[in-house]
Amino acid sequence: MHRLLTLFAAIFLVQVSTFSYGQSPAAPKAATGNGASTAVTITASTPPEDLAKAALTAQGGEKFRNLHNMVLRGSVDLYAPNSTQSIPGGFVIVTAGDKVRIEIDARPAVSFKQIFDGQQSYSSIPGVELPPASKFGLNVLGKFDQPGYKVTAIPDKKKLRGFRISDSEGNATEFYLEATTGRVVSFYIGYNGYTFATENKKFKEFEGVLVPTNFIQRLEMPQGAFFAEYNVKDVKLNQQLGEDVFAIPN
Repeated sequence: MHRLLTLFAAIFLVQVSTFSYGQSPAAPKAATGNGASTAVTITASTPPEDLAKAALTAQGGEKFRNLHNMVLRGSVDLYAPNSTQSIPGGFVIVTAGDKVRIEIDARPAVSFKQIFDGQQSYSSIPGVELPPASKFGLNVLGKFDQPGYKVTAIPDKKKLRGFRISDSEGNATEFYLEATTGRVVSFYIGYNGYTFATENKKFKEFEGVLVPTNFIQRLEMPQGAFFAEYNVKDVKLNQQLGEDVFAIPN
């Protein structure tokens, strides 16, 4: 159980920049390198590169690209496979570029801290390594048009348009967006032999960037599905962070 909980904490770090999309169905616009935008109409034939542009704009465009840091606080309910009884807890997450710090307190079931300082990682639970936060999730939307990244088509899911962003190392995230808004409704990440799914449920705008205030993560295991539901209660962007926030403990 402890390792499953920690896996969910790790994947949350991977996609902690799961900022999301306006709740009004405004037509998405494609971001350009100089901060300008041009309208994109999403249809059944829209190419994957344009889907990525629309998703980036829905995220906040250049405000999303230029975000310095983010601090999230809230509650989390963890569900073990085949269980309807949740394990309640709280979380604090700080991200700045590739750097990430997360603390989850769901005692007595689990309590831990994980840090990635941009080069090395630390976990209060031995044997758990954090993947670089910049290689997965919505963070890669801000890099899809940079050298080394490739955008390809994947099958759609009902009314959701799908595309994949992968890097030169083979890391990939699959996105499914809503055609009327450009919002990424769900995305999937493969890491260390596991597939993690994230579904965004509610959103709120902060300083021009839309942040998920409620989302669900799912991990399929042989013994059943593991769920984690996050409720964000406090969001702060572009704060002055202390020098020790991402310090690795001795």
